[in-house]
Amino acid sequence: MGGRRFAVLLCADDSDYMKSTYGGYFGVFKEMLAEEGESWEVFRASRGELPDESQVESIDGFVITGSCSDAHGYDSWILGLVGLLCRLDASKKKVLGICFGAQIMGRALGGKVGRAKSWDIGLRSIQFSEESKLSQSLKLPSSIPVIECHRDEVKELPSEAVIVAKSDKTRIEAFTYGKHFMGIQGHPEYTQDILRHLIDRLLQRDLITDSYAEELRANLEGCEPDRKSWKSLCLSFLKG
Repeated sequence: MGGRRFAVLLCADDSDYMKSTYGGYFGVFKEMLAEEGESWEVFRASRGELPDESQVESIDGFVITGSCSDAHGYDSWILGLVGLLCRLDASKKKVLGICFGAQIMGRALGGKVGRAKSWDIGLRSIQFSEESKLSQSLKLPSSIPVIECHRDEVKELPSEAVIVAKSDKTRIEAFTYGKHFMGIQGHPEYTQDILRHLIDRLLQRDLITDSYAEELRANLEGCEPDRKSWKSLCLSFLKG
């Protein structure tokens, strides 16, 4: 694995808390995925910062993060990211999309993304299908809990994509496209502490109600995702 180069495409601004506690979301993903001898860098995609062609050529794999923005929106940086994903697909670069990252990947592939019926915030059990060769090869449980935080979802994918996981709330929880694209609707990188902080931020932005925030906080106790299994899955896809 020595000398390989990876990039995180950051699709949200870090709060002061995330910066001071975790080194921002880049720090969170690096902690989960980086291994000795690798080079990791960040591009602030939500500020229009994307790798150019020569940089893309030298990067082995990309991670696209979550975002407060809509993957079905038309902001210039979102359209730029869709264009980049189309080029990454053409060059068969490994791309792991998380939450918004999975949704924007679905959009770039010609699928449909939109609002879910309601927010999904908290711990959810994800069921992997028999088509999920990756989870089978790693001998992972058929059902793995993950922290969710989204109100948009991938609604349709092109026929070449394979839906590899679902939940009782969301039909497309994870999908693959070829051997180079993988989208995960949940947040393998989230801890209980990160979710608690995010609930506060969503409330401050009036994106959720006081009563819903109280309900979510009450449910946080015992909200323990299987981060080890998700890490194994993400590493195996990105570097396998």
